[in-house]
Parts: sequence; C-alpha cells; structure tokens
Amino acid sequence: MKKLKKEDIKQEVFNLYDEYAHSKIQRREFIEKLGIYAVGGITVPSLMSFLMPNYSDNLIVDKNNIQLDSNYITYDSEKGGGEIKALFSKPKNVKQKLGGIVVVHENRGLNPYIEDTARRAALDGFITIAPDALSPLGGYPGNDDEGRKLQRKRDRNEMLEDFIAAYKYLKQHEECNGKIGVVGFCFGGWISNMMAVKIADLSAAVPFYGSQPKEDIDKIEAPLMLQFAGLDKRVNEGWPEYEKALKKENKEYEAFTYPEVNHGFHNTSTPRYDKEAAELAWSRTIQFFKEKLV
Repeated sequence: MKKLKKEDIKQEVFNLYDEYAHSKIQRREFIEKLGIYAVGGITVPSLMSFLMPNYSDNLIVDKNNIQLDSNYITYDSEKGGGEIKALFSKPKNVKQKLGGIVVVHENRGLNPYIEDTARRAALDGFITIAPDALSPLGGYPGNDDEGRKLQRKRDRNEMLEDFIAAYKYLKQHEECNGKIGVVGFCFGGWISNMMAVKIADLSAAVPFYGSQPKEDIDKIEAPLMLQFAGLDKRVNEGWPEYEKALKKENKEYEAFTYPEVNHGFHNTSTPRYDKEAAELAWSRTIQFFKEKLV
C-alpha cells in the first residue's frame, strides 16, 4: 500500500475532512465522498487512516515531564455543567505567582492534543487549566468521533459558562497573580472570543480560527490576538465584519493570517498540521501572554 504524504492529498480532501470534523456531513457520506479521491494506488482506507488524528506519535511534551506539576482536578461550574474535570498544570519549583491561561478544546472534548498544548504553555511559565466540557456526559470518550457526538448534546452557551468558571478558579488560585488569559482552537476559538465579551477583567484572549461574536463587542476590554488559517473560508468570512466592529469600538487587537494552511493547522495530530505556521503562531501567542499576564 502506498504510504501517503501531505503533498499527495488534494485540497478538496482537506475541505471534505473539515466538513466531517465539524459535523456538516456524517461519517458514511464522508467515506463515500472520499472514494472520488481514491485513485492512483490511493485507497479509501489509506485516506481515512491518514486523515484521522494520531495522538500517540505527535505529542510535544511528555505528560510525565519532570519540570511540570500536571494533574487532573475538578471545579464547580454553577451556571454550566456542574462538576467539571480539567487538567491543571504549572511549572515546578517556581516561588513567585504566575499568570494563568485557560486552554479551550475544539468540538470534541479534552483530547491529548489540547492537554499537550496546556502543558506546553505551563512549560513557558504559566499556570494552565484545560477543562473538559464533556465532563457532565462522562468526559472525553477516548476518540474524537464519539467526542463530537457527545459535545453536540450540550448547549454551547452552557459550555461557555464552564470555561468562565475555569477563569474564576484560576483567578482565585493562591499561586496565580490574578492575570488570566485564554487560548482556544476552533470551538475553543469561539469560546475565547466570547470570554472576551463576557469577562470585563480578562487580561488577554487568543482565538485560533474561531468564529466571531455578533454583538456586545463594545464590552470587550481584553487585548486580542487572532490567528487565522489562510484556506479557512468558513471561519474567515466572518472576520471582516468583526474587525470593522473592533475598529469602531477602538479595541486593542492584532490579527495574523497564515497563507496556504488549513483550519486546524496548529493541531499536531492530523495532516492539516503545518509546522512552520504552528510554531510561529505559538511563539506569537506565548510572547503576547508574557506581555499581558506577567
């Protein structure tokens, strides 16, 4: 069987995967449509295998990294889902209080990639909390397909309350300096934008390819750093109107669009990952947090 490379895959296949990953089409239709691209020694099973997340081989930080304290906790989300499980991470042997970051998952729960991202941010000198909005339904089920199904059963505004509660948990933590930021991906990008709308004293927000708020933009006080994928027409179409509103309200923001990369380019686990763009976007994110949270 031919070993696939990213260069072997037509952009239409990545667009098709985006539809599937965001529940625009069901698995059966996704597989049927993949058949169109199963040519020249490329089979549907090989395409499926190539496109699906591979967490075990693509994590950046060892979950047992000796420089970190990283453990699961629970906190209460009174207006949301009740008791929420989260990964709480911080650098070891640091005596001064640190800025905090809420790390928000995509539309499938707290999977290994988001946990890895939270640990990366902790290694960069922050206290991080990565909640699992699937907690009221038993938590991330171990695979993204089932995670998406579960997340569709929850109200997204109720999930927003879960992440606002995580912000409050960090705000009150004795090892936190009280300056809290948020970074989120896809669904988490929307959450990041909305936390900026809802939390007056949020210190910074970094939405990665997240859909935009439609109202109350005048309430945003946090500086924003917005990260977009150049090929992500679905999310990007809402940006001009959002930027217009941010300018009208004289809000502090900067936006970066990474050319010729797909939605999800920061996610190391799928072939949509683009190392150059992901590392640049992440370095900008961490520098932004160091300016705003320290």
